[in-house]
Amino acid sequence: MLAWHAEPYLRDCVRAVLDSTGLALQVILVDNDCRPEDLAKVPDDPRVTILRPGRNTGFAGGCNLGVAALDTEFVALVNSDCVVAPDALALLVAEAERPGVGPVMAGVRLAEPPHLINSAGNPVHLVGLSWAGEMGTAEKRTEPFDVTGASGACLLVKRAIWNRLGGFDEEYFAYLEDTELSLRSWRTGLSVRCVPSAEAFHHYEFSRNGLKMHLLERNRLMLLSTVWPARGLMLLAPMLLACEMLLFAYAIASGWGGGKLRGYVWLWRHRDHLKTRRRHLQAERTVPDAVWMARLTPALDPTAIGPAPLTRVANVAFRAYWSAARRLLGRF
Repeated sequence: MLAWHAEPYLRDCVRAVLDSTGLALQVILVDNDCRPEDLAKVPDDPRVTILRPGRNTGFAGGCNLGVAALDTEFVALVNSDCVVAPDALALLVAEAERPGVGPVMAGVRLAEPPHLINSAGNPVHLVGLSWAGEMGTAEKRTEPFDVTGASGACLLVKRAIWNRLGGFDEEYFAYLEDTELSLRSWRTGLSVRCVPSAEAFHHYEFSRNGLKMHLLERNRLMLLSTVWPARGLMLLAPMLLACEMLLFAYAIASGWGGGKLRGYVWLWRHRDHLKTRRRHLQAERTVPDAVWMARLTPALDPTAIGPAPLTRVANVAFRAYWSAARRLLGRF
């Protein structure tokens, strides 16, 4: 669990994890420059260790740091504003123990109202966009099911799998690192699952600001450039170029065009990392591209992306293009 700046729910979230039933656990809390008054409220429990790196290591770096301090068979990431039900982690362990299963996520509910979904798995679009799936709908499923992307708000995985994948790429800093981990799992023959009965209640607040949009867009392009295969990038090139132009225009109109430009600059300056990362990720794939890319969606969610009329029109084009591109992808 990570703590950054104001953490009004931190005490409740740590307490909920400590009250988990059906397993023995340790809690590693990474202080990414949290308010001292919030850290002071953390339960005094011998199972809790606070790490103080002295800087904000980001979500990716903080998770890697925390996991490295654990010596458990399974590792779980739980947001500092996410309150887990008593049996949630044990249910996730039971699913993660199954052969061929990689990361598993809780059924993440909104804290208010708690019967509605915050994320039941994160869809991943052909152009690298991702969002909280089924937000605001009621969960009717009871059995675990496959998802393309597992939300890092409450995620559990075998330690051996985490180590094999190398955890998160810390260059992401924040956003889409859980998407990369999920896609890498699918590409190496592991399924990614959601356990709806393992409930985690998230004090979720949606926001768009310049820094967040900069990181989302920068990381989306990093995801595309390292995970997508060359043949996929070639087939999707016209769609990717058109989307990039539209997103750049949207960024300017929304006041964060400078952040979009800084993303391009960052990617250029870190091109050696991207090249190295791409070589590693392409070499580790064991599943044919046509198979794992079938998990990507050509449809944007109007409620998550918006505006709805434009999104629906775009989806018609996305679906038609992908229908043709998928057939070609399997022929290479």
